[in-house]
Amino acid sequence: MERTFVMVKPDGVQRGLIGEVVSRIERKGMKIVAMKMLHITQETAERHYAEHRGKPFFNALVDYITSGPVVAMVVEGKNAISVIRKLVGKTNPVEADPGTIRGDLAMDIGRNIVHASDSPESAEREIGIFFSSEEVIDYRKFDEIWVYEQ
Repeated sequence: MERTFVMVKPDGVQRGLIGEVVSRIERKGMKIVAMKMLHITQETAERHYAEHRGKPFFNALVDYITSGPVVAMVVEGKNAISVIRKLVGKTNPVEADPGTIRGDLAMDIGRNIVHASDSPESAEREIGIFFSSEEVIDYRKFDEIWVYEQ
């Protein structure tokens, strides 16, 4: 099983879409192994978006992600990174397919509801920024036999 990082961004929280995002993740068959609501600090935001440092939009990203509470999650499942990326949809909601979170719920690239790790390296790094190893719970759900072939 693979783990990935997912965040409901301030616009998703303010629009009351936490439950919708969590529901779509769980209905797909993914397992949430860590989750918390927090207000991201400037320092944490800069670490999270470190790969964008020096780009013209870096400060706007940091300002936005620190503008309100977010919900951070670690999601586990078979091919979790690619499955969640497909579920979330393209970064630009205008290009996101109907049926995806962004395709159904977002209108603007700067207010696209949710963040999801794009690679195993990003997932590991982002999980480490937001969660300690003690906060990530290892457990087995009773319905896994109905989600995955054994």
